[in-house]
Amino acid sequence: MTDAPPWTDIFGHAEPYPEQADGIDAAIDAADDGGFLALEGACGTGKTMLALTAGLDRVRDPDSEFERVFVLTSVKQQLRQFETDLETINGDLPDGYDPVSGLTLVGKADVCPYARENRGGIDRENVYERCEGLRERTRNLVGDGGATTTSNLVSEAQSQQVGLMDSGSMADAGASDAPAADYLAVDGEPTPYRPDTEEFEGTEFCPFYAGFLDDLPEDGDPAEAVPFDVTELGHVGPTELVRLAAGHGTCPHSIMGALVPEVEVVIGNYYHAFDPVTTGTFTGALLDDSTFVVCDEAHMLEPRVRDLVSDRVADASLRDAENELTRVVQPLSFETAGAESDDAALVRGELEDADVSVEEIESVREFYADLRGELDRRVTERLDRERPDWRASMRELDDDEVALRDPEEPAEDEITAWAKREGYGDRVWARAEQVGAVVKRVLDSLEDEDKKRASPGVGRTLNAWYREDHEEFFRAIDLERTWDETAPPDSWRRAYNASLALYNCLPSEPIGDRLAEFGGGVLMSATLEPMDVFREVTGLDHLEERGRPVVERTYGLSFPEENRESFAVDAPKFTYQNRGAPGEENDTRLAHLDATAAVAGREGNVLVGTPSYAEATWMAESLADRLDKPVLLDESSGDRATESLKDDFFAGDGKVLVTSLRGTLTEGVDYRGDRLSAAVVCGVPIINTARPRTRAVITAYDRRFESGFETALTVPAVRKARQAVGRVIRGPDERGVRVLLDARYARESWNSVREYLPEHEREEYQPVSPDMLGLALDRFERRSSGD
Repeated sequence: MTDAPPWTDIFGHAEPYPEQADGIDAAIDAADDGGFLALEGACGTGKTMLALTAGLDRVRDPDSEFERVFVLTSVKQQLRQFETDLETINGDLPDGYDPVSGLTLVGKADVCPYARENRGGIDRENVYERCEGLRERTRNLVGDGGATTTSNLVSEAQSQQVGLMDSGSMADAGASDAPAADYLAVDGEPTPYRPDTEEFEGTEFCPFYAGFLDDLPEDGDPAEAVPFDVTELGHVGPTELVRLAAGHGTCPHSIMGALVPEVEVVIGNYYHAFDPVTTGTFTGALLDDSTFVVCDEAHMLEPRVRDLVSDRVADASLRDAENELTRVVQPLSFETAGAESDDAALVRGELEDADVSVEEIESVREFYADLRGELDRRVTERLDRERPDWRASMRELDDDEVALRDPEEPAEDEITAWAKREGYGDRVWARAEQVGAVVKRVLDSLEDEDKKRASPGVGRTLNAWYREDHEEFFRAIDLERTWDETAPPDSWRRAYNASLALYNCLPSEPIGDRLAEFGGGVLMSATLEPMDVFREVTGLDHLEERGRPVVERTYGLSFPEENRESFAVDAPKFTYQNRGAPGEENDTRLAHLDATAAVAGREGNVLVGTPSYAEATWMAESLADRLDKPVLLDESSGDRATESLKDDFFAGDGKVLVTSLRGTLTEGVDYRGDRLSAAVVCGVPIINTARPRTRAVITAYDRRFESGFETALTVPAVRKARQAVGRVIRGPDERGVRVLLDARYARESWNSVREYLPEHEREEYQPVSPDMLGLALDRFERRSSGD
């Protein structure tokens, strides 16, 4: 390029799209001023490469304060795309450029050598509890007053191999029939240790963690313990990390944590930036103004962070916490005059160090017991009132929610009011967190087992219950359908998991506060519009008021228009009032079925999105009666079943896949090439407003933004619809049909959603009547075939 900007050396392709070049420049300029780019770019815009290029340009500019790019995405496929684009950048760097160092963050289950091989009594289910226990025992062995040193532990573990060799149990050179070496191999990579955890004088420890501690220098800088030069490797994914770390004999997860502040690109998910526990223990080093943050799939930022900053206390957790408190005070209860047991001395010592009294523990224990009793009373009362026959029909109970205040009138919740009446004042709520922490320390010392303690989480959440306000937070009892044969046959606990839920209605403040900690960055998605709403609900407006500029860009599809048709079909509004329950026969359902069948009956794969799984079942069954091609139904299920369904859909001749617009098949799935020829969205997928928490969210948004229903429900629903139809056209050579089926997309009315489509989509999605849809489809097919 002539007079090309500096970032072209980092850009991973020969030439950027015009939109990419504009977006990169906008992101760089915004970041230089400590601001953010809010970017909506249609599929194929190259948003991933755009964001990486802008961030890396700032990181590698010697005059810039940025040191790293922190990528956050809620979709695994997008995480892979960032990894791929980073590899593309590294593969195309000019001579003399060092490769861009990168790291993908994953959980312990993905990198623990024992969990990956299911050895040492560690698997993907118990890895967190086992890991914490092993780490603590390892630290106790080598800490102040410990029985040994890290070097001795490592030597002890490695000597097991030497002992095997000396005893002749390992294969001798040239003895092909000798026993194979007895070491742990991870994904085929040998490690220096045996297949199971080790023991030192009867205490189990983790040799990999001991190896990491042994490599730590005296100043404690974790980066010095990394056994490889990450600057020479480019991007390091989980498999490569395990190979490099475990092969050296050190802990891959600890090495991951040590690398977090050292690499130029860190790729993770929203947990790594917004979950208080994760940032407090693992990724806190990234939360400063030297980090250029990239929030991908940013239309999901609000709901995902709302979940992360909400909390709950399960009935079972309250029970476990009460039992844990009992186990702590028991050694004190069994003391005899003039003689103190070792356990009692340990408990007293821990309580004194933490400035927690025995009376406080007993008070909190009594509070938890009474709280469970009040929870039981309220759930039983609710079922007796709403379902008088519930004891005889437990298997028919549905998920439920018991409001603890009027959702439309912020006020003190009924559990807090009950506690006051029972004499549980501010102190028991406020001290619950400190009590929980000391209970964990005591039990971890008293009980030689790896177990997650309930008390810390229960105490932390109840402290927040007492501390948070009643406008932005809504409190309720959640009843989640389950089945527990061990519960009494006449108790609701046989049919339900109950929780005290502390629900954050308005996460804009925690989102904005967290974004403010970064130096700048990009928030991007294919569906951010309307931008004014997005800025409000993510706190960007408040950042701008504080001098942090927010720049906006919206890029539509740049692919040939003749390759696609987009219809907003003026069919009756697919609202519950119009359509009734699934299975009813009326004009609304018939109109939507006719229009969907007109699209689904054409050649190729067709995706059909409905407002719920119940509606998806009705639509799939109805289409199966009309069409000759196979009709697949997506039901609420696990990842394995969903992946199998996708494979079936993509294989062979054309099929119809019917799903819920609130499921996982309408966002983040790559229907590239000829995998999808059309997508139909039936209705506007606005969530059920009958739930108390939904009404509380609307109320909170009304008070903050004066447009609660539209901001909290309508705009996210339209984004869901746009995500679904956006699956069709993914590249310049792809052809397809996109259909928004509902009068609210087609024309203005009191509840129209057309205004929430960006201008370029309003121009493309021209209204068409149901009786003209078939003719319009025929015209597109003739044009596509060249007739």
